[in-house]
Amino acid sequence: MSGSHPRNTGLMQESPRCGARTRKGTPCQAPAVTGKARCRMHGGAGGSGAPVGNRNALKHGQYTAEARAFNAHVRDLLRQGRESIKES
Repeated sequence: MSGSHPRNTGLMQESPRCGARTRKGTPCQAPAVTGKARCRMHGGAGGSGAPVGNRNALKHGQYTAEARAFNAHVRDLLRQGRESIKES
């Protein structure tokens, strides 16, 4: 598209940018959706994200507070066992 028609890109270039990071680690350079902090590709589009009350993310209880406490207790018992073996 060549020609002498002036392009009005000032508003586009001055718009706020998406605050997300790309896989490369650089900031996303796409403009943020109006009234949001992210672009349409990083969660600013309407309807994006999980629905309210989404239970699909609850796959297992591996990282619950109970499981973490149990794992810490087992680690303590193992450490105490290793220390008692070294002492004898």
